[in-house]
Amino acid sequence: MEQATPQFIQNRTFDEIQVGDFAELVRTLRPQDIHLFAAMSGDVNPTHVDLEYARSSQFREVVGHSMWGSTLISTVLGTEFPGPGTVYVSQGLNFWRPITIGDTLTITVTCKEKFDHNHHIIFECVALNQDGLKVIDGLAEVLAPTEKIKRARVVLPEVTISDRELRYRHLLSVSAGLSPIPMAVAHPCDKESLSGPVQAAHAGLIDPILVGPEHRIRAVAEEFNIDIRGFRIVDTEHSHASAEVAVGMCRDGLAEALMKGSLHTDEMMLQVIKHLRTGRRISHVFLADVPTYPHPLMITDAAIIIQPTLEDKVDIIQNAIELAHILGLPEPKVAILSAVETVTSKIRSTIDAAALCKMADRGQIKGGLLDGPLAFDNAISLLAAKTKGIVSAVAGNADILVVPDLESGNMMAKQLEYLGKALMAGVVLGARVPIVLTSRADTAETRAASCAVVQLMAHRKREALKP
Repeated sequence: MEQATPQFIQNRTFDEIQVGDFAELVRTLRPQDIHLFAAMSGDVNPTHVDLEYARSSQFREVVGHSMWGSTLISTVLGTEFPGPGTVYVSQGLNFWRPITIGDTLTITVTCKEKFDHNHHIIFECVALNQDGLKVIDGLAEVLAPTEKIKRARVVLPEVTISDRELRYRHLLSVSAGLSPIPMAVAHPCDKESLSGPVQAAHAGLIDPILVGPEHRIRAVAEEFNIDIRGFRIVDTEHSHASAEVAVGMCRDGLAEALMKGSLHTDEMMLQVIKHLRTGRRISHVFLADVPTYPHPLMITDAAIIIQPTLEDKVDIIQNAIELAHILGLPEPKVAILSAVETVTSKIRSTIDAAALCKMADRGQIKGGLLDGPLAFDNAISLLAAKTKGIVSAVAGNADILVVPDLESGNMMAKQLEYLGKALMAGVVLGARVPIVLTSRADTAETRAASCAVVQLMAHRKREALKP
């Protein structure tokens, strides 16, 4: 059984410590420990924080900062042995081998020599890993306390690591190794809508075809120093024409995907519905990488269908499940959201949720594990689900959140992005080609992340069409 953290911190005085006495601390290196140490110290040596570089280094993997291990020695000296009142005088260290993620260090600090005239103590310090191999050793000299000190243990604030760049690279990695796909970009006539496809092209995700007034596209590129050399530009008169031409290229097989630029969603979707519809209802999925949630969340539909019917929700869910399969989830957990977790005739979304779950039982929705109605907290928090007495394989660990309507879904997605620091990507499903449908306020980063998902979808479609 794991020991409870003591409520108090107290020292051992100079007179209480005898030669040969020792204290131990056991700690395991986690990825967030590396990030926290790098953020605190400013040490961003690629050996510690750059996975691609680390794989080519002598250690072949990311390693922890050596001084992270040495701080554990300081922890023992300052909090336990001798503890409060201790003053560091000197510390000598030898580093024998790297500390890798998952390594468990046992720090042992042993009293080696005492000096009565000045109350100094020399400690032998050793750190062994889980295999019993020496990682660090050395000697520390401290001024030991002479008076007994007992204080309430200070409770440290909870720290959340929000490494946006790392999460962004992880999103891009879903299509690692795939060739770029031709993508028609409708009306990229502002900074973000032009930077997004350019950034995605530089990342090897797409070959953008810029469809819009050429003079405006070039003016934006010049104003914001965006390099569009080598990119094909299809000149159009205005945004309506941009949507029509870009969609037409997808219809005619000249592009495998579509991206919305700086035009209204209705302008483009009108052409999509006219020329790119399939037998499945078109819907939208937000992919949210939230720092406080253990895996990506899919939110649907928060951009296309304003008030979905029960039949619409069947297609919304099936579209999202099939995207989850493409992303590597063989049986995604689908939470059908409402304001409450019980079925009531007063709230239509709870009745829809119950019907959808039964439809899944009857094979009308395939490939996922459905549960609902679930309130948002029950869908993403195991604690909340247990508190409410909900026994479910979905509750507390959902992969897909199915919202009652566009308004609630859009507000949820934007709250996660702007208050929860989520990294977002967005894609339209159910059309003949995948579509990046972003807000005009979305960053180039969001657009590029969306392109990675669309690139993967396009390649899976190629494979499905092979004889």
